[in-house]
Amino acid sequence: MSDFHERLRTFEGCTLVPETAGPDPVNTPMIRHWTDAMGDTSAVYRDDDAARASGRTSVIAPPQMLQVWTMRTYADVANPGAASPVWTELIALLDGAGFTSVVATDSDQEFERELEPGDVVTVEEVVESISPEKRTALGRGHFVTTLKTYRSGGEVVGTQRWRTLRFAPAPTEPPRARRPRPAINADNAFWFEAAREHRLVIQRCTACGALRHPPGPMCGECRSLDWDTVDASGDGTVYSFVVNHHPVLDAFEYPLVVAVIELAEGTRLVADTIGIAPEDVRIGMPVTLDWIDADPELTLPGFRAVEEGL
Repeated sequence: MSDFHERLRTFEGCTLVPETAGPDPVNTPMIRHWTDAMGDTSAVYRDDDAARASGRTSVIAPPQMLQVWTMRTYADVANPGAASPVWTELIALLDGAGFTSVVATDSDQEFERELEPGDVVTVEEVVESISPEKRTALGRGHFVTTLKTYRSGGEVVGTQRWRTLRFAPAPTEPPRARRPRPAINADNAFWFEAAREHRLVIQRCTACGALRHPPGPMCGECRSLDWDTVDASGDGTVYSFVVNHHPVLDAFEYPLVVAVIELAEGTRLVADTIGIAPEDVRIGMPVTLDWIDADPELTLPGFRAVEEGL
């Protein structure tokens, strides 16, 4: 057992909240509000005759309302002097060791008897256990379990074990920056939509058959406005290239080899190369299409070197 855990365990058995009565007795208006909110239509919570027919003397409160009868008022919560000194000291110890975050993990309730209107419910809360340090997906931390005991007229009517994880958040790498967004318009949207489907298309004039890229509204050969597309084979060669070192953008890995690719069909486009070292790229290098799924909204073509002999 670590020295720190030994210090934490000194809080086990300590009283967080001495036996304290709730602000109001169990009452039918609160039961009605709660059952309306929960959509619980059981007659034993609303109708004395139905409750007596089931062997009870009157309506009862839903067992799950146990905690409701002892919840602090807004005035209590706003009063800094109402905070438990034991809890304040325990949390300060955990915070000081870096366990500054909290998440509720589970709550177990046991009900000993049903509550009726007029019952005055009290609650006492103690620290039941504090676990050794655990490693979780959220980070290193300690599970702190407190036990609430509910009584009415000195009789235990229920208990609640409330467990939280006090943890030091695991370090996380910041999300990678997104690639700059291309300027998409009515003339080129079709090309980016096809790319999201992993299809590299080339715009074709339906009047003269000329292929063109970048996309445009008019054929440069015959000036026709009618067009369709053909799917590119994905084969090409490096027509020219540049190795980018600056400016450095978080969305890219450097050095960045950007090439003008001449496709087998004769059109050219600018694209990133994939897996090609700056010292290996050369004019005329045969390349083949691959895809860069940059993020859920953007897919772009990239090109890998064709292995010799293939």
